[in-house]
Amino acid sequence: MNKLVISPAPHAHSKDNTQRLMLDVIIALMPAYLMSVYFFGLGALTTAAVAVVSCVLLEYGIQRWLMKKKSTVTDLSAVLTGLLLAMNLPSSIPWWIVVIGAVVAIGVAKMSFGGLGYNLFNPALVGRVFLLISFPVQMTHWPPPTGWAANVDAVSGATPLAIIREGLAKGESIQQIMSIHDMSYWHMLFGEMGGSAGEVSAMALLLGFAYLLFRRVIRPHIPLAIFAGILVLGGILWLADPKHYVDPLFHLLTGGVLLGAIYMATDYVTSPMNPRGMIIYGVGIGLITVLIREFGAYPEGISFAILMMNALVPLLNKYIKPKRYGEEVKHG
Repeated sequence: MNKLVISPAPHAHSKDNTQRLMLDVIIALMPAYLMSVYFFGLGALTTAAVAVVSCVLLEYGIQRWLMKKKSTVTDLSAVLTGLLLAMNLPSSIPWWIVVIGAVVAIGVAKMSFGGLGYNLFNPALVGRVFLLISFPVQMTHWPPPTGWAANVDAVSGATPLAIIREGLAKGESIQQIMSIHDMSYWHMLFGEMGGSAGEVSAMALLLGFAYLLFRRVIRPHIPLAIFAGILVLGGILWLADPKHYVDPLFHLLTGGVLLGAIYMATDYVTSPMNPRGMIIYGVGIGLITVLIREFGAYPEGISFAILMMNALVPLLNKYIKPKRYGEEVKHG
């Protein structure tokens, strides 16, 4: 007897699947990752390898032996989580700390919620924030970008955000700090500054952004809303006191703003489903990022901002919805 299977509309068909989407994001990250290998050498390769292998093995083991279900590591989501985690870490960080970050990202932030599609928070960011709080010294030891032959035990080099914070604490103005340390927007665009693999080259991250838009993997709403939030609040503070607040372009090109806005805030599972929700979500991330950078205890704030807005996504999806098809519109 033939069975008639009935399912609700819409009946949409697409060649895209989870594996293809994850692969596209990985491809988009390659320019920035290769730039980090060029500037930070073997340390960038080692950190990424440990993070990716740890995430894949952990997800496979948890699904196979704890959840007693078929493994889904072939969908590449664990690979992407590992790569994003590595791009949020110093290339000189000890391998065992990377493994701990993978355990938190996969075991706590992802699989404890049921796996891909059920997690409330971005796994890579949960792993990164946990490590920052637990191992602050190792997580703020930034090797200088001395090239492929870089020594991972080299003297720590501060990030531009940390340099600004330290200079202001000494009573120096923004202009003095940037002049003393030869900080230019050219370096911020193409590298040659301390930071994680995901901070080394803004231009490489923007190239990946263009690829994701071309492939229609992400919509531009969230990244552009984050940039708008940063530009507005950062611009207001800068115009009010340019000696003690950096200009909004500095905010955009430094730290993890581009990596977070393009590759992590846009995660399908942890971001809103409709354009209006995306805009509110993105603007919120931008505003919180500037507030933490300028008035918080940490020089960087994008990770905390994304996680805070992740928590509001269920509410945004519930209360900000598009008009229902066929809904009567009242005129005049």
